[in-house]
Amino acid sequence: MTDDYGVDLEEILRVIDRASVLIVRFEILEPRLLVDFRTDPPDMPIIRLVDRVNSAEERFRHLKSLRPRMPLPDRILSFPWPRAIRAFEESGIWEKIEARLLSLGSEADDINAIQQQLHDGERAVTVAAITGGEGFRTIWERANGPAE
Repeated sequence: MTDDYGVDLEEILRVIDRASVLIVRFEILEPRLLVDFRTDPPDMPIIRLVDRVNSAEERFRHLKSLRPRMPLPDRILSFPWPRAIRAFEESGIWEKIEARLLSLGSEADDINAIQQQLHDGERAVTVAAITGGEGFRTIWERANGPAE
């Protein structure tokens, strides 16, 4: 069932509970959020922003390069997020990811740093959209001269 966020929130929360590796595809941001909940001491779970890839095979190879001591997971679960980062937090998704990572021994500072990177990235995209930055074109431009 799709809710006010444009996604099936209940299903996403269930995915977070059962995923060993998760990718969140933000509509507004180029990087993806990678969350690997797997642990095998000394390897702890990881959360980071990663580049887009062209295929599932490429994502598995990238994951192997990030975590060479870990076996590849059977699958990598993924979902799109069509809204702002703030809505991602308000929906409870971020809290669910954070709680699971903390329960597995992740450091709160590492999680908070990624959260800040998400906000910073979204802010940069918003500014670029307003100012006609890279990848954007302004619809209205200020005339060269005094306003009439």
